[in-house]
Order: sequence, then C-alpha cells, then structure tokens
Amino acid sequence: MNKLLNALVSVILLFTFISLSDKCFAQDQIKWIGFEQLDDALREKPKKVFVDFYTSWCIYCRKMDKRVFTKPEVIQKLNSEYYAVKMDAETRDIINFDGKEFSNELATKKRKGFHKIAMLLGSRDGQFAPPTMLVLNENFEIEGRYFEYLTAEELLKIL
Repeated sequence: MNKLLNALVSVILLFTFISLSDKCFAQDQIKWIGFEQLDDALREKPKKVFVDFYTSWCIYCRKMDKRVFTKPEVIQKLNSEYYAVKMDAETRDIINFDGKEFSNELATKKRKGFHKIAMLLGSRDGQFAPPTMLVLNENFEIEGRYFEYLTAEELLKIL
C-alpha cells in the first residue's frame, strides 16, 4: 500500500511541477509580430506599440537580441503592455498596413535598400541607421524614437 501511495504522490508532484514550470517559463521570449498582424491587433484592441527595426549586418541589433530582448523584465514588460513589432528594415516583402501597400522601393539587384515603412517611421534627416526603435501610444502616435543600442535598464526606463 505504501508503494502505491508513494507512486501516486510522485505522479501528482510531477504533474504539479510540469504545470508550474509551464506557467513560470511561458514568457521566456518576446511575442514579436509583424506589421500586418499589428494592423489586425490594433483594430481588435488598441494598445501601445514597440517597434524594433533591425538589419542582418547590424552588430548592435544582434547584441540587443542577445543581451536586452532576453531579459525577463524586458520580456514581461513588452509582452504585457505592448504589441512588439520586429522588422528587418531591408526586407523586400510587400506589407499591407492601414489599408495601404508598402514595399522596398529602394531595393535593386545589387543593393538591398531600406523598406518604405522603415524609412517613413524610422529615418532621421532622410537617413536610416539601425538599430532604430519606436514607442507609439494606443493611437499609433510616435512617443519616442531611439537610434542607438539601449541596455535593458535604458529600455525599461523608456517603456
């Protein structure tokens, strides 16, 4: 009888541990979405927006991916209070947002160029340089634009 009771307790403890660990680690990464998903989400439920424009060659973008966007407090803040959008500023994808079609008009066969959305939202003085991050309010109005590497602490203060 003791063996059966011990086995039952072990199974209950195992299921409890599994269910608790799922809840504890459910937010182990940022729930990044694209602009087309953002369009639908904003219509359903307005919420603040955080946009991260990056490129594949940007050292500081990769550094932020490894050192900032992996911090539990950053993940929790972005996932709970913002729609987090991550976009390769050099993508050649055509993006439909807010009833309009946006493309990378600057791309050629030899040059990637920056996408129109990145240029419209993330350029300064007509130039784009990654990393570029934006914070927008629930009405999709820009509250802040940041053109540099930010530490987790700096980003949390902004958010």
